Amino acid sequence: MDAISNGWFSEIQDDLWPGQSFSLKIKQLLHKEKSKFQDIQVVETETYGRCLILDGIIQCTSRDEFSYQEMISFLPLCCHPNPEKVLIVGGGDGGVAREVVKHPLVKEVHQVEIDDRVVELSKKYLPSMACGFESEKVKLTIGDGFEYMKNHKNEFDVIITDSSDPIGPAVSLFQDSYYELLKNALREGGVVCSQGGSFWLDFDYVKKTMNGCKLHFPKVGYAITSIPSYPCGHIGFIIGSLDANRCLRDPIKKFESTEIDSLHLKYYTSQIHSAAFTLPRWIEKHFYA
Repeated sequence: MDAISNGWFSEIQDDLWPGQSFSLKIKQLLHKEKSKFQDIQVVETETYGRCLILDGIIQCTSRDEFSYQEMISFLPLCCHPNPEKVLIVGGGDGGVAREVVKHPLVKEVHQVEIDDRVVELSKKYLPSMACGFESEKVKLTIGDGFEYMKNHKNEFDVIITDSSDPIGPAVSLFQDSYYELLKNALREGGVVCSQGGSFWLDFDYVKKTMNGCKLHFPKVGYAITSIPSYPCGHIGFIIGSLDANRCLRDPIKKFESTEIDSLHLKYYTSQIHSAAFTLPRWIEKHFYA
């Protein structure tokens, strides 16, 4: 069945979130194609603005993308004492790059994205996110993130994995071996942050991914953000630090309100950072047992 029917797009993924779907009313289908890696759609919606859809799954909407982009970026950046050199894996819409370059200590950002068509279409249809590629700090490589890190050892302070869900080209980014590559690509005390899914939808998978991270990182945490266009209205991030003494919920860099305004942040604050690690009792009990 076509995901767009009678003016509505429906996100139906029985393998990832069985028994439910999220629908958006569509004004216009702006673009549709099949790249070498995935099906790509860009639509104009009635209430969520422009929306990027990969393999039938919503990646971002202009209405709420900032809550995801800011949190996946500033949570790990503010858990590191000096995040000068950053690697972004994925993030072809440019939103994470847009946020990472805002951090005052970041000097150099390398990004590897497997699908050049996502980058090009984001530049055309999602310029408010793709503007991240315009920074002189950003060097973009089109290629496989898994292969890229095999050739980069002890190089980065922070690595952010902004992947789609664990199907298609992103599946390797959720495996235990990926966290070993992340560890090897980091400098001493390095921090990683990956899209970690929703505990409401697949508790066992989130815990399995966290356990994979714990095999290689002495300090691991799970933080959440609110984003209504994602299933269940929220998503989590798995954060790992090579510093066993690091308290992830206590940001090293604490922004004053004037700094938040100057950085044009709409979601992240130092208070939100700490609150993001506060989990429901049943999750806390099982994730950290």
